[in-house]
Amino acid sequence: MTPNRFSKLMKRGLGVVEQTVLIIIGIATIFAVFQAIAHIWQARAITVGDILLLFLYLEVMSMLNHYLTSGNLPVRYPLYIGIIALARFLVLDIHELSAQTMFALSGSILLIALAILIVRYGHVRFPYNDGNDPQSKND
Repeated sequence: MTPNRFSKLMKRGLGVVEQTVLIIIGIATIFAVFQAIAHIWQARAITVGDILLLFLYLEVMSMLNHYLTSGNLPVRYPLYIGIIALARFLVLDIHELSAQTMFALSGSILLIALAILIVRYGHVRFPYNDGNDPQSKND
């Protein structure tokens, strides 16, 4: 088997594995949404923690959708998920958290938000070219 053929076979195999894992993540996320809704239905009450959990699932599904449609994953999607997860943790456990822990969580949220701003600014101010853009072939 030639190295070029082996490379193509490996790329195809990894692509199949990647698509399979993405499908599993999507199905697991949809299942988790239904579980969260069932929990809300059984409790007959909706809490802020429940809403933030549904937002987490929504961000995961949005991230999967973006990846499947465009083939790339902006770094800001996991950052959004991190902010929501930290906010949910802060809201749910606020009674048991010390002042230092609350300050650290709030600071973490602020740092992630600043990271998102820096990434967005960098993307707008210093756009990069991945070589797939038709304009790049003329440069």
